[in-house]
Amino acid sequence: MELRVLRYFLAVAREGNITAAANFLHLTQPTLSRQIKDLEEELGQQLLIRKSHRIALTPEGMLLRKRAEEIISMVDKTEAEFSSMEGTISGDIYIGGGETQAIRDIAEIIRDLRVSCPGVHCHLYSGNEEEVTERLDKGLLDFGILIQPADISKYNYINLPGRDIWGVIMRRDSPLAAKDRIEKSDLTELPLICSRQAISPHLSGNEFADWFGDDFDKLDIVTTFNLVYNAAVMVKAGVGYALTLDNLADTSADSDICFRPLYPRLESGLNLIWKKYQIFSPAADLFLKEVQDRFQTDAF
Repeated sequence: MELRVLRYFLAVAREGNITAAANFLHLTQPTLSRQIKDLEEELGQQLLIRKSHRIALTPEGMLLRKRAEEIISMVDKTEAEFSSMEGTISGDIYIGGGETQAIRDIAEIIRDLRVSCPGVHCHLYSGNEEEVTERLDKGLLDFGILIQPADISKYNYINLPGRDIWGVIMRRDSPLAAKDRIEKSDLTELPLICSRQAISPHLSGNEFADWFGDDFDKLDIVTTFNLVYNAAVMVKAGVGYALTLDNLADTSADSDICFRPLYPRLESGLNLIWKKYQIFSPAADLFLKEVQDRFQTDAF
């Protein structure tokens, strides 16, 4: 299986049309069709469902698309790492994580790194704990930022400074907006828009579930989300009240929505993690050293 053919296949999957993909790749349509047919024969599976004006992926085709994207991403990352080994440190740093104010600390480090090493570039991937650790394990990410509690037993890690505060985003015309903090009794009968982090298996029976106690399983969770922007839209539309972290949505005085912290106060720490025995590119290694120096801590 050649990388070139995988790139061809991804172009077809993206365009949804053999002719459009051939034009994008600067190939003739018969040549591209033959390459895809040879790939199907090599794998012994039908990858495309060919229709009059478009194509669709079979289940096997969808699996190959996912794997091909991972393979091509890894190849591109490896080539960039080797290219950065010559002369001045340059290259790419791949960081994944959920939405958290900790990215501000990371942003400051990247900014300072680029002053001394303008050839360093950072790529951010947003996802939940499961998505981030999966990509980290496959080598598609150098580092992950996880909101505690999370299972970090497989990884080296640094405790990042600061803590995220849990609370509720609501419309300013909500009766709860008059309160300066939100208690459990305020939420048990309301429609809730919940961060997936808040109701993930790692938190069940832990900090967030313990905060609600026996009422946790009785919550009316009408929507879940992993991007606070989408949750804020839902809140503005009157769908419900969003349980999330502070400082992620615009809740300034000019906004239609506001944030109120939970009481008793509920906070989550943050970890920067990476695979044990990881061999970093020069750029990623320099980033890690800067993190350690900035926070004056040893890695675990």
